[in-house]
Amino acid sequence: MREVGGHVSAAGGIELAIERGAEIGGNCVQVFSGSPRVWARPELSRFDAKKIAAKRAEKGIGSIITHSLYLVNLASENPELITKSMTALAFDLKFDAHISGNGVVVHVGSHKGAGWVACREEVRKHIQTLVDEAPEGSTFLIENAASPNGKIGGKLEEVQWLINEIDSPKLGWCFDTCHAFTAGYGLGKSQPTGSALPRTAAEEIDHLGLWSTLKCVHVNDSRDPFGSGRDRHENLGNGLIPQEDMEYFLNLPQLEHVPLILEVPGLEQLGPDAANITRLKKLIHEA
Repeated sequence: MREVGGHVSAAGGIELAIERGAEIGGNCVQVFSGSPRVWARPELSRFDAKKIAAKRAEKGIGSIITHSLYLVNLASENPELITKSMTALAFDLKFDAHISGNGVVVHVGSHKGAGWVACREEVRKHIQTLVDEAPEGSTFLIENAASPNGKIGGKLEEVQWLINEIDSPKLGWCFDTCHAFTAGYGLGKSQPTGSALPRTAAEEIDHLGLWSTLKCVHVNDSRDPFGSGRDRHENLGNGLIPQEDMEYFLNLPQLEHVPLILEVPGLEQLGPDAANITRLKKLIHEA
């Protein structure tokens, strides 16, 4: 049985997040360590690692992925923003190790038009510092972005460059299906007609040698068309990603042991739900 789950609320504690993840039919979860829209982080002592482990075992939850806050930008030219980003990410990496988690997914940021080559060495330096200082058992996961223009990771070669240059066992990456689709990577066997990119997502990952460092997949449909550069998630089957393409990608043998995490709005607009878990299980032939 593969790991499937959703991003769930951690209000009331990680133990309740685990319960919520199990209630919708998942066997893995993704959480925020605190509010994703403010810099302040909670005290690590708030999280009882033993109780979390016990609840995890009770509910049959495998991977626990942490998603970093949305304010982070490691490509910023503003020193204050860099300091705040580094502090918040350092906390999340400690949190990941503290709860025996399975990685911290990070939107690395945007160069705001300065260009990838102009900013990449600074971004590398910041991530290098974070992984060097992170506790054992934590993993920094770079997430691919929806736009190839400005957002770091919009082109998968940027993810590859960072992983190769840093070369740390504490560094991996997360693939988001919606982001890839709107960035111009087809999820099926061939690129859609008129694509600006020469290879499908699977072909590009293979070409760049990124399968071994892929630690998480965000499974999201898209409200926006292929190559649009927009980042608006949709419930599975209700968006613009061809479902046969989604099915093809999710059943690639390289993903057999990679957790699949939903970040969809949900049928009641309350986030990932049992209906979307069922749709995901059907896509991977487990329902």
